Amino acid sequence: MVMFLLIEDVSQSVRGGMGMKVKEFMTTRIETIGLDKSVYDAVERMVDRRIRSLLVRSPGDERKSGVITARDVVFKVLAKGLDPNKIKVSEIASKPIISIDQNMEFDEVAKVMGESNIARAFVFDNDRIIGVVALMDVMAATLIARARGEHVI
Repeated sequence: MVMFLLIEDVSQSVRGGMGMKVKEFMTTRIETIGLDKSVYDAVERMVDRRIRSLLVRSPGDERKSGVITARDVVFKVLAKGLDPNKIKVSEIASKPIISIDQNMEFDEVAKVMGESNIARAFVFDNDRIIGVVALMDVMAATLIARARGEHVI
């Protein structure tokens, strides 16, 4: 059974602030890989693009997507001596992905990421993934907010 977690934008009602929104600092270029591809294919793509994760798209329903990270590859395959050519990304992808609303404020995203112990959260617009927020994005948003003179976490 695949679960999907959606974190709604509760920051306005909780704090009443008008800080920077996710849509202002999310990364909109998302690197993906098909469910049927091998872990080796994922490693090639991550190394070639110098990235740490790939979205594992589920055809027809993005809410069933997963994510494969460098950590997954190393701990679930390489450290166990498994052949990355024989393991499908769908076998080791982390699920469910944590998704957030594009209008969530950045400090709320940091809180969600900390509570969920995740390095990235996917941004949805209805049933479509439109971006991703990683730890570096949250740090960059902090610098931007400070430069704007806004109160920072």
